[in-house]
Amino acid sequence: MIRFTKVAKHYPTGSEPALADVTFHVGRGEFVFLTGHSGAGKSSLLKLMYAEERPSAGDVRVSGFTIGALTADEVPRLRRRLGIVFQDFRLLEDRTAAENIAFALEVTGSRADVIPARVARVLGQVGLEHKAGAFPRELSGGEQQRVAIARALVNDPPVLLADEPTGNLDERATRGVFQLLRDINASGTVVLMATHDLDLVRQAGHRVLELRDGHLVFDSAADQEEPA
Repeated sequence: MIRFTKVAKHYPTGSEPALADVTFHVGRGEFVFLTGHSGAGKSSLLKLMYAEERPSAGDVRVSGFTIGALTADEVPRLRRRLGIVFQDFRLLEDRTAAENIAFALEVTGSRADVIPARVARVLGQVGLEHKAGAFPRELSGGEQQRVAIARALVNDPPVLLADEPTGNLDERATRGVFQLLRDINASGTVVLMATHDLDLVRQAGHRVLELRDGHLVFDSAADQEEPA
């Protein structure tokens, strides 16, 4: 589903590469944590996955698309196969929870007659059917993130990318959002979650990719494959 092969990313303003010689593969059904200090390269890695950036060297393949070879017309097709969740929710303040989710369907050309049922389905999936008519300012941080997750799920993507999705949440909301992501993964969706929350990582027992200064320095799956 996601494959990086000897990937490097250089920015014109940086003296050091943001990513250097990064290689890993995420298969169907996996839940993977992406960890590393601020500036380690996590955001650059995610931006390559949804084609906000292109690799300077190497090969990036996501959900059947080769990122470095994408045309402008193909980028929306890629993003329809990805769900993307950010730390800061990125909800439209003048739209209700249901309208925020519906907007994701409208911009991808869904038929108007199927939108209400699909919105209701994902609101139910994240446990917010009763908040469909609420505006973001009327929701807690955890509820806003659940709406953002519902919006990311509404096109039934095979891959969900979550960039610090619990970074702005308290401990209780963090547990709820994380359990929701695990439930989504259990239904078959690949989940890749960038996080600074090492306690959460240690307790969960999922695969971990660790970046340090642009290098992939640890992959727990590769570590487990080594002979005793």
